[in-house]
Amino acid sequence: MSRQKLIIIATVFVDVLGFSIVIPTLPYYLTEFGASPTTITLLFSVFSFCAFLSAPLLGGLSDRIGRRPVLLLSIFSTSIGWFVFASAFSIPMLFIGRMIDGLAAGNFTTAQSYLVDISNNDEKERMKNLGIIGATFGIGFVIGPVLGGVLSTISHSFPFYFAGTMALLNGVSAYFFLEESNKNRSTEPMKYNPLTPIMRAYRNVILRPLYLRWFLYCLSFVAVQSTFALYTQQAFGYTSFETGMLFTAIGLIIAVNQTVLLHKVWIKRFSNHQLELIMLGLSMLGLLLCALQRLPLFMMSLPLLGTGQAVYRVVVANDAIHHSDQTKRGEIMGIIASVMTGAMVIGPLAAGALFEQNIIYPFLAGAAAVGAALLVSFISAPSGPIQTKNSL
Repeated sequence: MSRQKLIIIATVFVDVLGFSIVIPTLPYYLTEFGASPTTITLLFSVFSFCAFLSAPLLGGLSDRIGRRPVLLLSIFSTSIGWFVFASAFSIPMLFIGRMIDGLAAGNFTTAQSYLVDISNNDEKERMKNLGIIGATFGIGFVIGPVLGGVLSTISHSFPFYFAGTMALLNGVSAYFFLEESNKNRSTEPMKYNPLTPIMRAYRNVILRPLYLRWFLYCLSFVAVQSTFALYTQQAFGYTSFETGMLFTAIGLIIAVNQTVLLHKVWIKRFSNHQLELIMLGLSMLGLLLCALQRLPLFMMSLPLLGTGQAVYRVVVANDAIHHSDQTKRGEIMGIIASVMTGAMVIGPLAAGALFEQNIIYPFLAGAAAVGAALLVSFISAPSGPIQTKNSL
């Protein structure tokens, strides 16, 4: 494996590691500040809103000036954001830390664009590289929650100091060893408008149904994700370490799907459109099982949720890239990120309010959103690049 690919994998890993450390430990950390469930979910929304503003700018910028400078900016900003968050002495300072990270949150999408660049227009290689991103995502989710639970025994802020240090080291290694990958830079003038990607998503007749389904799925995913630790705490009396172990289980499921099942089972036996229907169906069933507040059924839901997330993310990314021009791939990935971050702004806000009414409401609302995405998928034309088995 090339040095560049290793650095990109490390970048994604560190990004996911910090993210996965947050989810199980954040509610316990914020109890020191007397934060309510709505305030906790608002922190997710603020980060996402800042990412929503920055993602189209960074995606378009990487098409014009290259992936490397955008990655460096994003990585070092992530480090600063975590250090501010970890050293916070008030709730406003917590928000400042998340805003710093969000305003340069281009790590993941720019890393995807980098691996697409080095795939040399080979669709199998591109799918393999996107699978590596997904596998790294899963591995980060395996290690992060456990690490967060262990480090939180030192102090509730220590996991965030650790995440900041890891991002700093990653930035230093990228500065010295990462080469530029974008050889087909766009020469078109760049106009910044954070709503432009959403408008382009709406105007793109071919990809519009895909973007809508992706938005609905992300809306469901982030609504549940932002209240997951609160739910396990109240429904089952779980500690931060026990909640971290649940996320580790989900991470293992994602990793197995990305490294083994994606190519040996899912892609081999099903078309792109069939995979979309299956993964949305599994996700909706998993959310409904969670809402029943029965521990055995809750445990049964984890493989369904992990599998749906692992495969559906890759299907969406590959489909969007297939329909994009070479010089627009960073922009397309930015649109995907903007659609996702738009959902990540709305989802946690709604989830916090719903959770305070009843702890199962975020799961029911999430299931309804996935059901709507499934309905759109049924009535729209198949979105996969080739609608035959083994096509990917």
